Amino acid sequence: MLFLGLIGFLNQPSFAQSAETLSIRNYGSQNADKIIREFSEFLSIPNVASDTANIRKNAAAIMDMMQKRGVKNVQLLSPAAPGAPPAVYGEVMVPGATQTLIFYAHYDGQPVNPAQWAAGLEPFGPKLFTGAIDKGGKNIPFPANGKYDRDWRIYARSASDDKGGVYTILNAYEALTKSGMKPTTNLKFFFEGEEEAGSPHLDEILEKHQSLLQSDLWIICDGPVHQSGKKQIVFGVRGDAHIDLTVYGPKRPLHSGHYGNWAPNPALMLAKLLASMKDDDGRVLVKGFYDDVIPLSASEKKAMREVPSVEAQMKSELGISATEMPESVLNEAISMPSLNINGMQSGNVGKMASNQIPTFATAVLDLRLVLGNDAQRQQQKVIDHIAAQGYHVIDHEPTDAERANYAKLIKVIPGDDGYNAQRTSMDLPIAQKVIAAVQTTTPDPLVLQPTSGGSLPLYLFVKYLNANTMTVPIANHDNNQHAENENIRLGNLFDGLETMAAVMGMR
Repeated sequence: MLFLGLIGFLNQPSFAQSAETLSIRNYGSQNADKIIREFSEFLSIPNVASDTANIRKNAAAIMDMMQKRGVKNVQLLSPAAPGAPPAVYGEVMVPGATQTLIFYAHYDGQPVNPAQWAAGLEPFGPKLFTGAIDKGGKNIPFPANGKYDRDWRIYARSASDDKGGVYTILNAYEALTKSGMKPTTNLKFFFEGEEEAGSPHLDEILEKHQSLLQSDLWIICDGPVHQSGKKQIVFGVRGDAHIDLTVYGPKRPLHSGHYGNWAPNPALMLAKLLASMKDDDGRVLVKGFYDDVIPLSASEKKAMREVPSVEAQMKSELGISATEMPESVLNEAISMPSLNINGMQSGNVGKMASNQIPTFATAVLDLRLVLGNDAQRQQQKVIDHIAAQGYHVIDHEPTDAERANYAKLIKVIPGDDGYNAQRTSMDLPIAQKVIAAVQTTTPDPLVLQPTSGGSLPLYLFVKYLNANTMTVPIANHDNNQHAENENIRLGNLFDGLETMAAVMGMR
C-alpha cells in the first residue's frame, strides 16, 4: 500500500526529480491530513450554479482560502445579472517577473440526483473509500493517524470536476511558498462559477475585465489525465452545439392493431432520419460536415502518433467489443467533428409499454466541433440534411394546416448556447516551458494532445483577451464526472499538487 502522510509517499518512481519537486512532495506528505480534510469541507458546500445562496458560500470559501495563502487583490468579478455566479479572482505579482500565468478552474458542479448515487453516498457529504466502488472499494473513516493510501478515493460532487482543480491550484501555491520557493512568473487566479451551466456570463466578465486578465498564458485545470494514467497536457478543446428534434405523427395516440401499417409512426420516422446521418463506420453523412476543418500541424500529428494506445484497456473497462469508428483510435476520433445522439424519447417502454402508435418522437443531438467549424454553420448543415430527407422543418408546434399539407413534419430547435473550438500551438516558447516543467514531476513521457474530446468555452479567451490556453488536468480518468458517484483518487490529487507547483516555478 502506498501511503501519504506520516510515512510519506512510499514506492514512488525513481527518476531524476528536481529538488523543487521533492520539496513539494514532502510538503504534500507532511500535510496530507490537513489538505484532505480542508478539501472535504470545501466539497460539502452544494455548488449547482442555479443555487445562488450556496454558490455565494463557495465563492466566499475560495476567497478565504486565497487570503489565508497570501494571495493579493482577492475579489469577486460579478456579472450584471442579479444572482449570477461571480468569478473569484486573485493575484501574486513577482518582482522582476517578465511573464504572467493565469490559472483557471471552475467551482460549480453538475446538478445531482441523490437517488442515483450508490447506497450510503451523498453528493455533498464527502466520504473516503479504499478504492473505486465498482471494483470493491469500501467506505472507511478519515484516519485519525493521518495516513492515506494513494489509491483511496473521495466520493462527492465536484471532487474531480472541478473543485479538485480549484483546490489543487491554491495548494500548489501554498506548497511552493511554504517550501521556501517562489514562483518565477506573475500568477493570477480565476475561478468561474457557472461553467457547468454553459458559462452564460463568462464573455461579459472577460470583456469587462480585459486589463486585469491580461497574461501570457492561461493554465486550465479541468478534466482527467490520460486513460493510461500518464500525465497529459491538452492544447485545445472541441466546441459544442445542440439541436432538439421532434417528429410528429397522429394528433392522438392510436391503437397499433387498428392503425398499424396505416398511420405513420413518428418513432420509426425519427429512427430512420437519425440513421441517415451516419454510415456503418461512424462517418457523418451530413453534406459538408468535415469541409471546414483546419488540419493538424506537423508537430500536432507527431504528438498524436506518440499517444499511448488505450484501445484494449477501454474496451475492457466499458464492456464493448467494437468502436463506432473502427479505422480510428480514440485520440484520432476525438480530433474530428462528431454527431452524437444524447437521448431519444417516444411512447413508453418496460412495464409502462402499451400497444400504441405514439404522437411524437424527440431526440437531442450533440455536435462536437473542431478548429475551423462554426457552431451555427454546423447546426445549419444538419438542418439542411433533414430537409433533404423530405422533411418540412418548423420551429413551433404544427398547425392543422401544416399537418394536412406535409407528410413529414419536424420541429427543429438549434441550441443558442453553442460555441466554437480553440487550439493553441504546441510550438510556442511558453508552451515548451510548461511541457518541460510538468515533465520534471514524472518519469513517464507526457501525453501531448492537440485537442480534448470534451468542450470548454475557451474561444472566449481568444475573442476577448487574445489569449493562449493550455489544459493541464489532474483527475483520474474513471472519476465519473457529470454523473453519480463522482470521485477523485488521492494519488491524482497529490500528483496534481506537484504538477501545478512545477508550472508556477517553471524556468
